Amino acid sequence: MITAKQLSEAYISGANNIENNRQKVDALNVFPVPDGDTGTNMSMTMGAAREDLLHNDYPTVGDVAGKAASALLRGARGNSGVITSLLFRGFSKGLKHKSEAGAADLVEALEIGVAAAYKAVMKPTEGTILTVARVAAEKSRTALTDTMEPLEIWDLIIQYAEEALAQTPEQLPVLKKAGVVDAGGQGLVYILKGMRQVFAGEGVVPGIAGDTAAAPAEEAATVVNAAGEVEEVDINNPYCTEFLVMRDDPKHDPAGLRAYLESIGDCVVVVDDDEIIKCHVHTAHPGLALEKAGTYGMLTKLKIENMIEQHKAQVASVKEQQKAAAPQAAEIDPALTAGFVAVAAGDGVQQLFRDLGVQQIVSGGQTMNPSTEDILHAAEQVPAMDVYVLPNNKNIVMAAEQAARLARTSGVRRIHVVPTTTIPQGISAMMAYDESAEIKDNVEAMQEAASRVQSGSVTFAARDSDYDGHQIKEGELLALENGKVAFTVLSDATDAYEWSFVAVPAQREAGVVKHYDSSKGDKTVTENDVRKTLQNSKGAVTLTCDQARALARQLDTLEQEAQLGKSYKQELASQVVRLCAGVLPQMELGVFEGVARVMTAKELQAFKAAFEAADRRANMPSPQLASGGEKKSNNQAFVI
Repeated sequence: MITAKQLSEAYISGANNIENNRQKVDALNVFPVPDGDTGTNMSMTMGAAREDLLHNDYPTVGDVAGKAASALLRGARGNSGVITSLLFRGFSKGLKHKSEAGAADLVEALEIGVAAAYKAVMKPTEGTILTVARVAAEKSRTALTDTMEPLEIWDLIIQYAEEALAQTPEQLPVLKKAGVVDAGGQGLVYILKGMRQVFAGEGVVPGIAGDTAAAPAEEAATVVNAAGEVEEVDINNPYCTEFLVMRDDPKHDPAGLRAYLESIGDCVVVVDDDEIIKCHVHTAHPGLALEKAGTYGMLTKLKIENMIEQHKAQVASVKEQQKAAAPQAAEIDPALTAGFVAVAAGDGVQQLFRDLGVQQIVSGGQTMNPSTEDILHAAEQVPAMDVYVLPNNKNIVMAAEQAARLARTSGVRRIHVVPTTTIPQGISAMMAYDESAEIKDNVEAMQEAASRVQSGSVTFAARDSDYDGHQIKEGELLALENGKVAFTVLSDATDAYEWSFVAVPAQREAGVVKHYDSSKGDKTVTENDVRKTLQNSKGAVTLTCDQARALARQLDTLEQEAQLGKSYKQELASQVVRLCAGVLPQMELGVFEGVARVMTAKELQAFKAAFEAADRRANMPSPQLASGGEKKSNNQAFVI
């Protein structure tokens, strides 16, 4: 059972938790107006109850809930704050006259609170704090059993509230467009979680003293201000107007006041008790609202805020944060002919590019494509005016080209895109770079080097499809050659070794079609004979003795040739690593050895050719009768 002391501490804990997360909730505030104050309003509303409970002790849960509800009503601020006060006002009615509260009491109290909130709001909108509270109440009622403890049902209330909160973007298009959940609903979840900590015996959530409380420093930097990112809004009723009416006559029904406020504005909430009427309205005529309310009694605690100015402040704050966070361009080093940016994922591959001379690495690749801005910022960090960009993925090429166009506009850097689509292509392009060549020539040479690289990869089919007459089923392994599905017949040593890494059984359902070539086997048994036998079988395959012998011989041949291919590949990899050591002495060979082990023979051959060419250029002897125009020497004896 929940005691009076526990409920009192729970209210305080909930108030502290929403206060601690105020900035996060403010940043979510895009509905009904992106003025970024939902968290602040809910925090100040709950803070009114906290102040009362911190200074007073009450004997029963009914007394605690009643006093908290009265303080909440008087301290309510903003649309979300008023609705929060209504939820807890109804909550207090459910606990009235109770000394302690059980699981069933909590559910009933929440249901009454939801009903009170919906009744007070003139035009309830689904996808808001109202929806979150209603779904939590309805589902907890269904889940409630006679044996449940208060903590059990409260955990379910929180669970159902979070589930409803996650669905709010589907109910309100403005939330989905901004990519956020409802701010009021999120604030309510924070309050419920703060209360749970007390119910669980974990004590009160520590609060941050003062009304100017901000989110914890380590969390503040992660807050995304959705309210400030909505730059264009249409606010027809710009003044958020709130006030209390000290009633002259308790019998004077405020229904007329509610109807009048609805006629001159929106977001109307009117709630009353025997002493006061709490009003909230967004209107273009706050004076008319106050004048009408004055006929019901004396006005107090007036608040009129210009939501257009509030929204402008939010937008300015976002722009200032973006400006402060944007990396500053590096100073140009006149001695640096050119710089490089490469897109790559994984520490090993990224280090390989750094060893090849790439100054900036943008983390990304397949399914993790960096933006145009990411590439542009990386280029601006390179201390050279001319920057070569290697996208290394076909889905990133357009973003890189857009970055080049933006760079031309800004004039900060000149970006030259080498449209590499794979990591091996990017490595080959880097190795083809010639510092002494013109930019145009380098781009052409790097593109040419990249085009000679053949890349293989393995992936899974995302869906059922038909490709080149072959039926591909979802989930099957696919071998890709230069990004395209490859189907191959294993007929020689190169093929046998090339596709050995695919690790797909020799079956026609596989993404890579692997079958034997009978041209080197028993001529009396044709390839078609065995193929027909395999294709026509839906289960076990039965072969004749001749077919089996021919197949066995063919498999032996392929195994021998595969071994030869493996030995050839190992020797080729060793040659490439040795050449790399001579051409790129600064590179850590351990890194390149790992890369070489997973390359195909064609890729290794391309690298070998590139390294050999680079080695010849580096070690080419100068002719004895060389032109003296480029030499810086005082000895003119042999200069012609």
